Amino acid sequence: MADDALFGIHGTALALRSQRMAMLASNIANAATPGFKARDIDFAKALDSASQTGSVDRAVDGHVQYRVPVQASADGNTVELATEQTQFAENAIAYKATLNFLQGRISTVMQALKGE
Repeated sequence: MADDALFGIHGTALALRSQRMAMLASNIANAATPGFKARDIDFAKALDSASQTGSVDRAVDGHVQYRVPVQASADGNTVELATEQTQFAENAIAYKATLNFLQGRISTVMQALKGE
């Protein structure tokens, strides 16, 4: 990625967290859909892959996993709402932390450009 020198791995992490958030939101939205299989991203492996290849989309596609439910559902749905909500909240916090770091980095660069 072209912004690696400025943002390091954090730009890639932000993109991955965004895609993971969409996937978790899809799981939550389909909690009552018969036969729906909950999916998640192995974030650490996807981040490592994206760092090496430079492609976030390919890294996500290669590290999607189906979630194994603690208790099986009669209709084949593997979404456990409490688990999905917890994962979503944790990912949202990590997303915000990464975003705050990047905002700080951009602010520092802007101050340097202004000569402050």
